[in-house]
Amino acid sequence: MASAGNETVVVISPAETLHGRPGSRFMWPIEVLASLLLVLVIGLLLLGVFSRYVLSLPIVWIDEASSISFLWLAMLGSAIAIDRNEHLRLTIFVNLIPERARGFVSTLALQIIAAVILALILPAIEYVQEEWFVTSAALNIPMSYRAAAIVFGLTLMFVIAIIHAVRESTLLNFVGGLAVIAAFAGLGWLLSPVLLTLGYYNILIFLVGLVGVCLLLGVPIAFCFGMGTLAFIVLTTYVPVIVLVGRMDEGMSSLILLSVPIFVLLGCILDATGMGKAIVDFLASLLGHVKAGMSYVLLGSLFLVSGISGSKVSDMATVAPALFPEMKRRGHEPKEMIALLATGAAMADTVPPSIVLIVLGSVAGVSIAALFTSGFIIAMVLLLVLAILARWKASGERMEGVKRAPLSVVRNTLLIAVPALVLPFLIRGAVGGGVATATEVSTIAVVYALIIGIVLYGGITWKKFYSMLVDTAALSGAILLILGTASAMAWALTQTGFAHQLATSMVGLPGGWFTFMLVSIAVFMLLGCVLEGLPAIVLMAPIMFPIAANLGINDVHYSMVVVTAMNIGLMAPPIGIGFYIACKIGNVSPDVAMGAIWPYLGALLVGLLLIAAIPALSTAYL
Repeated sequence: MASAGNETVVVISPAETLHGRPGSRFMWPIEVLASLLLVLVIGLLLLGVFSRYVLSLPIVWIDEASSISFLWLAMLGSAIAIDRNEHLRLTIFVNLIPERARGFVSTLALQIIAAVILALILPAIEYVQEEWFVTSAALNIPMSYRAAAIVFGLTLMFVIAIIHAVRESTLLNFVGGLAVIAAFAGLGWLLSPVLLTLGYYNILIFLVGLVGVCLLLGVPIAFCFGMGTLAFIVLTTYVPVIVLVGRMDEGMSSLILLSVPIFVLLGCILDATGMGKAIVDFLASLLGHVKAGMSYVLLGSLFLVSGISGSKVSDMATVAPALFPEMKRRGHEPKEMIALLATGAAMADTVPPSIVLIVLGSVAGVSIAALFTSGFIIAMVLLLVLAILARWKASGERMEGVKRAPLSVVRNTLLIAVPALVLPFLIRGAVGGGVATATEVSTIAVVYALIIGIVLYGGITWKKFYSMLVDTAALSGAILLILGTASAMAWALTQTGFAHQLATSMVGLPGGWFTFMLVSIAVFMLLGCVLEGLPAIVLMAPIMFPIAANLGINDVHYSMVVVTAMNIGLMAPPIGIGFYIACKIGNVSPDVAMGAIWPYLGALLVGLLLIAAIPALSTAYL
């Protein structure tokens, strides 16, 4: 949990923020097992790459073995994230609740988590039994061995949630929370005959209203989606809950998503070895002497470092401490520095290997290679508009005593940075050129970063490496559980016929495809404020992308528009989570920084409108 002024946000990356609470001692066997599974997944993928590209002998069972290990890793990681309080949630509104009632709300949130999990355990057991009759093609084993991860993970999460609810609440709060949940369940059961007749109004009641209430209570986003979808299915349809479990499994199990935990680990290695700082030092020696030079260095560093870490917050945490002291000496106001940092991180989220782009490619069926190629160009467009604004803002910058770095310094910093600079271009070139998949490149990048980090950048201790593995497992589990429950919720929305009705109304909008683009920008900016990128993508992509296709919009072009819109929303106060994280990293009060960020968000919006209006910016290089 990270505090920023009077606001508190809980974010999903353990490598990026302080934990909400330390992990429980009894969880260490689970953490060890999750770490071993992560190493196993990387090892299997490396074996597959070696056999395919070096020996020209594909090993057919590797994908199945990786998929089984991956689902177990996801479920164990989700349990670790619950124990550490590292699931993504919105706590801004919880902090507005009087202190006396906050303990009850916290207890109720944990009990809602437990209630959702408990309602899924029996259907999950039934799902495992159904999977027993399905045999894997290569390993020739029942798929129940894989599906059993869901039952084990749900059971473990239920136990952890109950333990924490008992430990962290008073008896009165605990009983009161149970009473609220029981009253809701009873009321829903009594009203079920009426709810069955309400049609689309049930979407507002459960998939908007109930999910929104859970968000306001600080329930993790994954369980907000789970609660809303579960109540919707049970109370308003005749669909068995086992279907919900199947949709969650499907949302978490795409082979494309195997690259997510590996790129998360890559970001941890970047933090631990100082590879990102080497890039910052080189750019500072090259550009630091010109007017607005440190602003250019900040933006350029975010652009390049994103190509290694794939994480906005990791980027900010790497760049800010290295540049802010010199920027302050030159007269930059802290609020302006935070505004540039936050919007620069939003700009860089399309730079490969962006986890958002990987998830989008998986959910919407868009080529990862095309997204990586286009994302690089789009980030340059946004970089340009922010650089122009930064130059205008720096008109009064104090340059006394600032000298051009000697050529020897530039040369030395370049020599140190070259091994780190190679990595983002290796990732981008291999995937964009079709040489290897994002998953294959991620494994190669991890091995490269480990070797280079150990040899040239100070190394990593075994204790630190183990901690990075556990952190990666927890973050990956939190991400993948969101994808699973969001996929189930998107399926529920689609089954109601709502998506078809929405498509019909959107196609008939005056102004054609560009009006649809403007509506999409507004929708995804709003969702970016509240939900962050990943859940918004999984929830809305199945609905919006088919509409875009019907209007003749290229899927890569549309992807760039919606991802950029979400990033702008993520950094927009007063709700955008990323804005508060930037304030925390820069140690500036959100109240002070809030007034300064609007011109920078405006610059990003100008860039976004250019991207939306000119498809060639996204598609010309594909």
